[in-house]
Amino acid sequence: MCESSTLKSAAYSDKTPSFPRAADVAGPSSGFARAPWLSSPRRSAANLSIPHLREALHSLESKMATLLSERDLLESRLEQAVRLQSPVQRVPNDLLSSIFTIAVLDGEEEDSITLSNLMLVCQYWRDVAVNTPMLWTRIAMGTHRSVDRALLKLDRSKSAPLCICLDFSPRMEHGTVSTESIVTAMDLIRPAIWRWKTFHLTVPSRPQAHIALTRCKEQAPLLEVLSVRVAHSMQEDHYSAPPLPLFERHTPRLRSASFTSFNFNWDTALLSNLRVLKLGGYWNGFSPSVDVILRTLRACPQLEELVLRNMSDVDPESCASLLSEASEQDDYVLARVSDTRTIQLPRLRKASFYYSGNLRTRTVFSLLSFPALESIELCYLDNVSPILESLRKQSLTVLPLRHLRIESCFLNELRFARLLPRLPALTSLELVDVEDVTPNLMRNFATPPVSQTWVCPKLTTLSLEGCTSIDWETLRSIVESRLPPHSRAFPRQPMARQESPARPAVSMSSASAASQRPTASSSSSSSASAFAATAHILAHQPSAPAIASASHAVGRPVRLESMDLTRCHQISKEMVQWLRMYVAEVKCETVKSVWGEPSLS
Repeated sequence: MCESSTLKSAAYSDKTPSFPRAADVAGPSSGFARAPWLSSPRRSAANLSIPHLREALHSLESKMATLLSERDLLESRLEQAVRLQSPVQRVPNDLLSSIFTIAVLDGEEEDSITLSNLMLVCQYWRDVAVNTPMLWTRIAMGTHRSVDRALLKLDRSKSAPLCICLDFSPRMEHGTVSTESIVTAMDLIRPAIWRWKTFHLTVPSRPQAHIALTRCKEQAPLLEVLSVRVAHSMQEDHYSAPPLPLFERHTPRLRSASFTSFNFNWDTALLSNLRVLKLGGYWNGFSPSVDVILRTLRACPQLEELVLRNMSDVDPESCASLLSEASEQDDYVLARVSDTRTIQLPRLRKASFYYSGNLRTRTVFSLLSFPALESIELCYLDNVSPILESLRKQSLTVLPLRHLRIESCFLNELRFARLLPRLPALTSLELVDVEDVTPNLMRNFATPPVSQTWVCPKLTTLSLEGCTSIDWETLRSIVESRLPPHSRAFPRQPMARQESPARPAVSMSSASAASQRPTASSSSSSSASAFAATAHILAHQPSAPAIASASHAVGRPVRLESMDLTRCHQISKEMVQWLRMYVAEVKCETVKSVWGEPSLS
């Protein structure tokens, strides 16, 4: 039995290969240390305990976390170092603040969306924006404005000049505007009056305006623009106690004042040394007299813009007529004034009179001297012939008038025709709903006689809105006569190439060339395509070469660039299409097709 077991073990050992142990291979002199968890099972139980293994793992994880944090720190420093190489990151704080200010405050209103986007770029830009006082100087409060936003801007603006706008306009969606909210807003910004640069106030009624302005009793040394607007100007509230004195009459920098239906007792101390004066919304007993207007204008010798709108006219019984001219026409009846001296306004560039009273406007205009006037608007003033005569008298010395607008007024055609040649710098003429504009008057803008010069040679914008007495022939002659004599837009005809070069150059417009050809007689009501076909307008170019002499080009007028024929029903669709071939912009009413779609604009 023993022998058989011995033989079986020997046979098994012959078939199974034997491997040496690691300790035998390495030898007793090997330098490799054996890990405790790889030790033989005969090691002590203390070296193989679970807490010891967990402690070893925790130590390795701590070392790995420390290395990862150091790596993240190095990566952030590397990213910051690379970012600093960009030119944007090297911009100084003051220059970056200036860029932010231009981006946010470039327009008339604050661009709050741009400001929010700038603050969301990075923390550095946010800190620069928060520490830039000019970005927080425009404070707006009203029925739909946040008070907390205004408080934040007051704090961040520090000592920078403020632009205040209190808009409590009565709107249906906002309901009734309470006086308490207006007083609360005024009390909020009252401590910063010394920083006000512009102040705009809009309230529904006069009592609310007076209650709000009773808070303005401190000096305003930085105030430049003051605007007070009462929305309900027609309301008869008989509130006649003005909150005087406003700002203790100390506004040395005030340059622009605009009052709409606000009673300030016409304090000339508040309206002196102005550059811009706008008055409007004064009816019945609240309207200013002619003496008040003249006294105010005398206190503003550097005035550049004057606007009078929506005022009741003065009493006709307090008028005096000029005997030397009253026999010719009753247009020269003027209001009585205490001081008839001429008011010199050498810097007046823009004047607008919109329903400001015929007698008041006529009297004030007759006592003004305006050698720098560039724009004037006369709207809803009945007869403006005396004002046109005053313009003509001023043009005898100097009158660089560029823009003239007459709306819903009567005028003497002869006096207007005498004024137009005296306006060589006129570029824009607007005649809106003027019934006295006739074809005879408008023919002055066409080709003049040989012995006369062009009327308004720089005219580029012509508006005849609502002038239904202008016929098509007059419009066509005006447009054609002001076309360039050698326009490249028209192809040269074969007959022009057959002419002899020795033939003298003759400069003619398309209108004059059309008049020399035998054409069939056609009425003004015919279509523009018929005119173009008979006059060969669509394919005509003068045969003469361009004149090199500069003296001939000086007298030529410029080409019309814009025409407004809105509500001119005598002008057909074909005529408008013809005009658009030679005028860049032609405005007219939209004509709807059978299906209601606009076919002409």
